[in-house]
Amino acid sequence: MSEVDSIEKQEQDNPGLKKAGVIYGDVGTTEFTCTITSAKVEQGDYVQVLHEKFGWVLGRIDEIKRKTNLTVDKAKELMNGSDVDIQETILAKVVVIGYRDEKGLLQYPRIPFNVGSIVYLAQDEFIRKVIGLKDIEKSGAYIGRLFKHKNIRIYLDINIMVQKHVSVLAKTGAGKSYLTGVLMEELLKKDVTAIIIDPHGEYPSLKIPAKKTKIHDEFGVTPRGYASKIKIFSPDTELNEAKPLKFTLASMTPRELINLMSLDTRQFLIPLRKAMDLLRTSRQFFDVKDIIRVLESEDSPTLSPLIAQLEYLSEMGIFARKGTRIDDIVTKGKVSIINLRGVAPDIQELVVQRLSMALFELRKRNKIPPLMLVVEEAHNYVPQQGMAASSKILRTIASEGRKFGLGLCIISQRPAKIDKNVLSQCNTQIILRVTNPNDLRAIGNSVENLTKGSLEDIQRLPIGVALVTGGNISMPLFVEIRPRETKHGGESVKVI
Repeated sequence: MSEVDSIEKQEQDNPGLKKAGVIYGDVGTTEFTCTITSAKVEQGDYVQVLHEKFGWVLGRIDEIKRKTNLTVDKAKELMNGSDVDIQETILAKVVVIGYRDEKGLLQYPRIPFNVGSIVYLAQDEFIRKVIGLKDIEKSGAYIGRLFKHKNIRIYLDINIMVQKHVSVLAKTGAGKSYLTGVLMEELLKKDVTAIIIDPHGEYPSLKIPAKKTKIHDEFGVTPRGYASKIKIFSPDTELNEAKPLKFTLASMTPRELINLMSLDTRQFLIPLRKAMDLLRTSRQFFDVKDIIRVLESEDSPTLSPLIAQLEYLSEMGIFARKGTRIDDIVTKGKVSIINLRGVAPDIQELVVQRLSMALFELRKRNKIPPLMLVVEEAHNYVPQQGMAASSKILRTIASEGRKFGLGLCIISQRPAKIDKNVLSQCNTQIILRVTNPNDLRAIGNSVENLTKGSLEDIQRLPIGVALVTGGNISMPLFVEIRPRETKHGGESVKVI
């Protein structure tokens, strides 16, 4: 007598089960093939099969195809109007996810299924149990529902997100900014402190409620705005409606300033150091114009390129005698948006570098609350090839920030261009549609337990569906992202 009373009894105890197919051919412990007998079965569906020793086991249809006896010659006959007997069978490859043992641990069956076993469409409660989805509404971020399963909500554990970092990856227009807006809404609701590096000015719309639609009702979401919890800073207050973001030169070394201006260090480092040392001995605060005056007093033609670059920095207005206090930027339970729309790329790198460094040092001393640093277009600030001014500190935060309660969320349309060491440190990964072969390879190398079928699915994902893995999600899941509570600020501009 087997450990399972009988297959017939198990099926009687689950009257809602719907047959999907029958196992045939060679059967392994991690995957098997089956014929599909129901027209409702699709690739990506979850199925369950009764194992004679381990009970019900969950699987996922990774590949589905139609096999026929139609040859080239028969196809020609069909083309000529002849009657042709076509026989066809729908076949599926199922990847075994596993079952929960008596201790609640996820296990793989160590003995293959019996050939001829019936494959059923998996029931929602069984999917929840095996995948390990728990109701963590109080401490979780509600991002949507399991694809094709309207009753299974997906929550990401916010503590794990902050402690072990997050990546959001997608091609242009696939919805990464929309999804990040969903994450920010959840952080705002839970009073989580966050800083958003916003190169395109997309996130101030978190202040504005979205227009209610039927989709909101389907997902149980109510439109609302978060104006009282949002603060916006920008180096360019003329273009962007925001509080000014300024830095002091006192915290910068002459070498950092030379690197920012892309000048020859050997030629200009010594005169710049002399000018800054002279100013430091005579005053507490100084700005770029003060340095220019000291250099001009030297009356040396060789310093003209240095003076010209300093005048460019002065025009950008990023440096001032008194900088923006970090206490003004970081407020417990609120989100500060660093709006860099219209700011030159080299200045953007400087802003990300100085701000990230300040956040890291202050978190080490516990001078500011635990927070999440969200970096849009992360490939520009921590690239795989070459160096950005912000590369070093972002790598440090990726490897050490979790120890001090400084989480990192990187968002990019080019996963292959992000520093691999940073990407590998992101425990929670959310991937929308990606088609570039190099980006797909980077994703395949960084995401655990990702099957070949799932990697191919990423290329064809509809807008609004994401592959989510890591954190409290123990295996890759396709998730239908919920609608935004706030207005989406990243919509494409209509030309006609």
